[in-house]
Parts: sequence; C-alpha cells; structure tokens
Amino acid sequence: MSSDTFILKAVKTPLEKNRESSQNPDFIFTDKSLHHYEESLLKGIELIQKSMSAASKPFSGILPHELAAQFHAIDLNRSCNDLNDALAEIEELYLNHAIYFHHPHYVAHLNCPVAVPAILAELLLTSINSSVDTWDQSAGGTLIEQKLIDWTAERIGLGAEADGIFTSGGTQSNLMAMLLARDSFCAKKWQHNNKAQGLPTDFRKLRIFSSQMSHFSVQKAAAILGLGYDSVISVPCDRYFKMDARALEQAIEQCLADGLIPMAVVATAGTTDFGSIDPLPEIVELCRTHQLWMHVDAAYGCGLLVSSKFRHLLAGIESADSVTVDYHKSFLQPVSCSAFLVRDKHYLAVVTHHAEYLNPLSQANEGTPNLVNKSIQTTKRFDALKLWLTLRTMGADQLGAAFDRNIHLAKQTYLLLLSEQSIEVIHQPQLSTLVFRYRPSRRHSEHDIDRVNAYIRKALFRSGEAVVASTKVQGKQYLKFTLLNPLTTIQDMQAVLKLITHHGQNYFNSPDKTVTQAAHPAANQAFIKEACDA
Repeated sequence: MSSDTFILKAVKTPLEKNRESSQNPDFIFTDKSLHHYEESLLKGIELIQKSMSAASKPFSGILPHELAAQFHAIDLNRSCNDLNDALAEIEELYLNHAIYFHHPHYVAHLNCPVAVPAILAELLLTSINSSVDTWDQSAGGTLIEQKLIDWTAERIGLGAEADGIFTSGGTQSNLMAMLLARDSFCAKKWQHNNKAQGLPTDFRKLRIFSSQMSHFSVQKAAAILGLGYDSVISVPCDRYFKMDARALEQAIEQCLADGLIPMAVVATAGTTDFGSIDPLPEIVELCRTHQLWMHVDAAYGCGLLVSSKFRHLLAGIESADSVTVDYHKSFLQPVSCSAFLVRDKHYLAVVTHHAEYLNPLSQANEGTPNLVNKSIQTTKRFDALKLWLTLRTMGADQLGAAFDRNIHLAKQTYLLLLSEQSIEVIHQPQLSTLVFRYRPSRRHSEHDIDRVNAYIRKALFRSGEAVVASTKVQGKQYLKFTLLNPLTTIQDMQAVLKLITHHGQNYFNSPDKTVTQAAHPAANQAFIKEACDA
C-alpha cells in the first residue's frame, strides 16, 4: 500500500464525519456523552442562578398577547445555532416571565417553593428516565414508591391492608376514589361487575355528597365516570366553611326518600379557598350508618400528617376508605408529586388489567411488584424519588415544621388584616389561606367593591409586584392569600397589604377609575378596561 493510499484511508471526509456524528451524537445521553451532559447541565444551572437572582418580583407583569407576539418569529422546523442560543431563547420566552413561587410576594395559589433535594432527585430520575409502571423498567424505583406509600398510609393510620399509588395530582386521585367507590358499591349492592359488564340499570340513581367548598374535580370525576354532574349533591357549609354534618345527614335522608341511592361522601381536609377541614369524625359515623364510601380529599391538608402542632386537625382521617394527598402542595415538592391511598388494597383490582407484553398474570402470581396493576396510568414517572430524597436528607419533622410556619404566618396575617380598617375578612384561617376584600367605606356599593377588588388583583399582576388570587363567595368578589412558603414573613405580608390598599385607593381616586401612567408605566387602555370590567 502506498503512502498516498494510507493518507486517503486515514483522513475522514466531511460526509463520513457527519455520518459518524449522527451515529454517536452528543445530544443523546449515554456513557459516551457524559462530558457534554455535564457541560449542558452547568449552563442550565448558571441560567437558573441568573434568573433566580434577578427575580426581584414574582412576575414580570407581561400580558398574554404581548408575550405571544414574541413567538411569531419562532420556526420550530429550524434549530438554533447551538445550546447557548437555545438557552438564551428560553430565558427570553420563559424564564424572564415565569411566575416565581419562591418569591415572598407570591401568595396566590397552592404552589409551594421546592426543596433542593427534590430538585436533585428530579435530575436523577429524569436522567435515568425510569418508568415505574413495571418492575422490569424500574427495579428499585418500584420499591421506593411502595415504601413511601406504606409510610404515608401509616401516617394516616389506614391499617395493615392499606395500599396506594403515586398519581399526577389531586384530580387523578379523586377520580380514582370515585371509580373505586362506584364499582365497589355496585358489587356489594347488586353483585354487579362494572368492569366486565358496564354500568348497572340503576346507575343514574347513585349519589355522591361533597360540600359547597369541595374541589371541582369531584364533579369532573362524576362526569368522566358516566354518573354526571347531577349525581353530586352539594352539601351546605357552616359559618366556618366546613361541611355541615347535620345538613349532610338531611341530604342523605332526602335522597333515600326520593328513591335515590347514596353511594359516597367526599370530605375535604383543606378546601382550596378557605383551608377548612370538614368534620371528619361526624362524617365517619354517617358513612358507617349508611354504609357509604368515605373519601377524604387531603390534597392541601396532608401537610398536617407531618405536623407536630396541628396533626389533631386530621382526627378521623384514619377511618376513611380512601385519601388524596398532594406532596407538591404541602411537602415542598416540585409538580407533580401526589398519591392516592386506599384502606383495603383489594379495591385497587378495579384498575388492574394484565397485558402479556407488560404485566402478565403469571408475574403477579410470582409476586413481581408491577405498580401498573393498581394505576390508571401505564407510563409512570418516578416522582416518588423526589419525596424520598427530601425525607432522607431533611426528615419528616423539618417538613412538618415548615408547614407549621405557614399556618402560624396565616394567623399573624389574619390579625394584620383585621387591623386594617379598609379590609374586610370573612373567616379565621384553619390552615394557611385567607379570604378578604378591600372595602374602604360602607358608602361604596357592592358593585363598586366587586370592581375594585377585581381591579386590584389585575393591577398587582400587571405590575408584577405581587401575585394574589381571587375568588367569589356568595357572588361577591374577594381576594385570597395562600401561604405555602415557610420563608415568607409578616413583614412581607405587610408589604403586600400596603400594595393592595395603594391600588385600591388609586382606583377610587381616579375619576375614570383607571390607574395613571405615572403609577403604572406599563398600563394600557386595553388592560385598564379589562381590569375594570372584570
């Protein structure tokens, strides 16, 4: 072989290089791309550090149409030049305008700041990409999730036969609860197998009871399950916004008198608006008397399970047939991280289906722990790892102490609101939410009060200075604080309250009920009209 021939053989052509690159691309995560993996993650971490450090406000204040305009030039058929350009684009389109839940002036919805160990776990589970539906896709991941389910069931007090599954959130958990309630009830009352035969003849008579303040997912579940919205009986609440146990008893008796069939009661341990906890012991007795399935939606109130001061507020939850918990609300976990638990694991057979390619019956007979056997999902993220690493590094007591601080702050903020003459508070917090409204004078009409409170929320959001929520109570417009950040202080709440009263005063002081350009440089006529017409 001549030297010229050797040189031709040794030097790769551009075509050969491209072909080799496509066969072993750095962007696919393997043991061959670990250096690229590390470099990419470090750039991502730098970007997050930059964004978090620059987040002087919880929100930029941008309006939907303003941000949407920045997407018009994006052509997803063409890639950016490199990772740096792509990250710069993400910074502009997302991070600069994200809602930052860690900011102490974010006091709107049931969103919590997240624990650092949980973020690390998110990196681990995403990098390995386990799917915990079957043992042969996750191995140890299966046992970690099961251990956490057992731990949670023990914290609740459900007993030795309890079991459960991690879910995407409270809506999925409540759907599973109503599914199991429906099918177990039909099996007991009519010896009817819904899973094989479909719904029985009298299924339209089935009724579910939940309070006026329960989560909308109860109605949603009823609709999905073929029972319809009309199957959910809304039970009045007492003056503390808890389900009225006497009203529940009357509603059950009325259904029986009307020839309808009570099936289940959904008690709420931490309503979305008021954080109120229904009278669980009384509801337990009514469910036992009438042989009804009792589900407790503790998506919000589950933080009490690790509380050293307020655990007693959940007394009675141990008697529930099923329970919803959202770790991503009260355990400092990133979304999603939730679970559904049931007192008797045999009820979970309702969602079991054996597929030969995935979870054959033979594996169940051998004792192989395939989590898909008790889940309405097939593909399942390993979300349990986030809670696992948090518990193993921080401990349950520290999580409980964080939730206790939120409750304490709510009590302090309640007194703060009471001390402000222009604020009307309508309840004393049981957990960490407060519902109130700006009402500077009795001379203002209810219509004006509704408009100013809708305006305040939108003005705050537009400015980005603070993010608060809104709700309606008996048709009237209110503002709402939801406190899930244990680092937020009463001084932060004083600052937010000052902003609220400032915008309220600005509204009434403006002849045309608008905010001046000087007060809000970013304000425009479309925004002002939207805010005032809300």
